[in-house]
Amino acid sequence: MNNLVDFKPEHFNWRIENKVAIISLKGAERKNPLTFESYGELRDTFRNLAYADDIGAVVFTSNGGNFCSGGDVHDIIEPLTKMNMKQLLDFTRMTGDLVKAMINCSKPIISAVDGVCVGAGAIIAMASDMRFATPAAKTAFLFTRVGLAGCDMGACAMLPRIIGQGRAADLLYTGRTMSAAEGEAWGFYNRLIEADSLENEAVKLAGDLANGPAFAHGITKTQLNQEWSMGLEQAIEAEAQAQAICMQTQDFKRAYQAFVAKKRPKFEGN
Repeated sequence: MNNLVDFKPEHFNWRIENKVAIISLKGAERKNPLTFESYGELRDTFRNLAYADDIGAVVFTSNGGNFCSGGDVHDIIEPLTKMNMKQLLDFTRMTGDLVKAMINCSKPIISAVDGVCVGAGAIIAMASDMRFATPAAKTAFLFTRVGLAGCDMGACAMLPRIIGQGRAADLLYTGRTMSAAEGEAWGFYNRLIEADSLENEAVKLAGDLANGPAFAHGITKTQLNQEWSMGLEQAIEAEAQAQAICMQTQDFKRAYQAFVAKKRPKFEGN
């Protein structure tokens, strides 16, 4: 099993508090753009998180009043205009692999969004399990604004499931900015929080989840994602099997014993 306590990434900020990994992008003066290097390092990190027993949840937070300005114009956009088809497909598959890694990392991910959250930054927020934002958050899937399709990194599959087909079409066709109030009303954001409390609230919830039944949380995340493509009867059977597996864990027994003793259960994640 991986242990990420001593992990020191090069291309993004990272710290651990109370079994919560807290990530933010670098480059606050440019509103935290993604680079080829940060894409790849984030993808690999989320892949490793699936096997990290010392991490129970993740917060992807803002830096310097902004979340992410998308792909860096000079480090990514300009080189893309000079690539051949194979190189371009390698890049788009790599960015999609980041979303796959987030989905498959087995840990709850909470995005804490302040300020600019656009392009691939909006995708990172979308791919998280929950999203908090400040009233100042400005979210845009602006791919069509730069001559690209709105179907980037799973957006046409995931965004309609979060906010509905018509609203997703609105954002993906126009590339317009979704205000924080719209995002909350549409269900993209779970709640709006003032900037000075945003990260603390996200880390607090993530800490509660990290100290809960971690194995069961991983099963919940798996089922939330896998049941998209299942019929109802398949989903009910999959959940029956998943719950039976959870009933074999020590955490299930600990919860029962704590209930009998009229105490709060202390989960250990196994």
